[in-house]
Amino acid sequence: MYYLSAPDRGSTNPGLASVAVGKRCGPPSNTLGSALELDPETGEVDAAGLEAAEVDPAEVDAAEVDAAESALRVQLIDHIRALEELKGSICAAQARAAAVFDESSRRSQSRAGVKRGQLGRGVAAQIALARRESPNKGARLLGLARILSTEMPHTLRALSRGAISEWRATILVRETACLRLVDRQKVDELVAGDQERLAQLGDRKLIAAIKSVSYGLDPHSVVNRAAKAASDRFVSCRPAPDTMAYVTALLPVAQGVGVMAALMRTADRARAAGDPRSKGQVMADTFVELLTGQERAEDLRVEVQLIMTDRTLLHGVLPPVVSRHSGTGDSDADHSGDSPRTVRGRPGGSAQSFVPDGAEPAVLTGYGIVPAQWARDLIRRDGSSAAPQRLRPSRRAPRTEVWLRRLYAAPDTGRLTAMDSRARLVPDGLARLIAARDQICRTPWCGAPIRHYDHIKPFREGGPTSAENIQGLCEACNQAKEAPGWTARCEEAPGAPGAPGALADNNGTGRHSVTITTPTGHIYRSTAPPLPGTTGAVS
Repeated sequence: MYYLSAPDRGSTNPGLASVAVGKRCGPPSNTLGSALELDPETGEVDAAGLEAAEVDPAEVDAAEVDAAESALRVQLIDHIRALEELKGSICAAQARAAAVFDESSRRSQSRAGVKRGQLGRGVAAQIALARRESPNKGARLLGLARILSTEMPHTLRALSRGAISEWRATILVRETACLRLVDRQKVDELVAGDQERLAQLGDRKLIAAIKSVSYGLDPHSVVNRAAKAASDRFVSCRPAPDTMAYVTALLPVAQGVGVMAALMRTADRARAAGDPRSKGQVMADTFVELLTGQERAEDLRVEVQLIMTDRTLLHGVLPPVVSRHSGTGDSDADHSGDSPRTVRGRPGGSAQSFVPDGAEPAVLTGYGIVPAQWARDLIRRDGSSAAPQRLRPSRRAPRTEVWLRRLYAAPDTGRLTAMDSRARLVPDGLARLIAARDQICRTPWCGAPIRHYDHIKPFREGGPTSAENIQGLCEACNQAKEAPGWTARCEEAPGAPGAPGALADNNGTGRHSVTITTPTGHIYRSTAPPLPGTTGAVS
């Protein structure tokens, strides 16, 4: 069996908790039991012990096998619980470290003459990079660290001892945000002070316990919080699997119930009239039709930016590319039996590709990779599968308005052809080029949509408005890089310093690459995602 130990959890030392993992006394006495050991570092069963014990399976009693495996299962559950508690201890140590880092950074910025309202700028972004999270998640983690370290000692202690997870610590902080400091600390003491009881509470029971105590301490704050929540209403869209999307609306409860009731009534009427669609399909189609003003959900009249190669778009229209190689290395001879297609003139210069002709996936801006056939259907028809058409034979063929905009790529690297401008503001054509190249915010681990087109070398320092010196960033990342101590520079291909189109990453793929250096000197590299039809798409 295994256990773990950690130092005093009440300490404010930001260092990581030390952990000891070892065996519990009294291992199985039989030969088979002693041969089944659990590696404390990997959590895997050491099968080598069976060979060392020279156990003959024919001589092993079934009851002995059951007993050994039963003991092993006990070990595994103990191991899983110990690791779960260890995760809490590590999260608490990260929170302490983040709080101390925030305080130190603010003092440093203050000494440097940063205005009071700008203190702490860029701190959350550095924490996000260190934890390989998005800047938005980094800001939430920093806020959690501040509150735990300064206002909720009982919750921090419970997290340190592994009684709760980081998420449940977040719930405690979130649900007490509307309270005065003295009331928040009282809730912290009453709810998180009893760690044995706290460890038994699930998410919903924990929220109920917090609300019960909070309402008793300050009912007006709880009521005001509910009133303020209506001002936080919003609508968002995020990708879902299989070329679908989630459109989410945060609404006051009465409005949300009203929306669902209206959609359900429409679906019930359609079903009663013999519509072969399911109730959920009718509700989804009605939702789109009401919001867009379209007669039918399938009739697309908005711009959907889809990036695909000409080979994918025109598959079945143009003749396939034929591979020609000789058995002696002469490129003019024919290998008619070769199944992979030639990629002569394709990015990367590789001789063959395992992707069939016309099957390179496309990129849907704001979503990501989509199958080639789905992309062709979107352009040629309606982007949906054939199944919905069979369900609705009486509905006429969908109408989709299609515009094609050509983007030219360098044949040797696959990078989009550059555009330049003498203006500081990025022109629309260049912005579309950057959006096609970068797809989402270029900051590592940030998947937010592009909102700003940023000069990597600032315009005030002579940075040009060109594809080489522009990157797509979200608003938060663009603001973070303006904090003192942040620098960014383009990577240049070896042997061609400063030459146009000479940007490349360290792997030599030719994709646009930017090196980010934080105020602490940590370095992160951001490389543009591969475009359809390039060798980087499968690297």
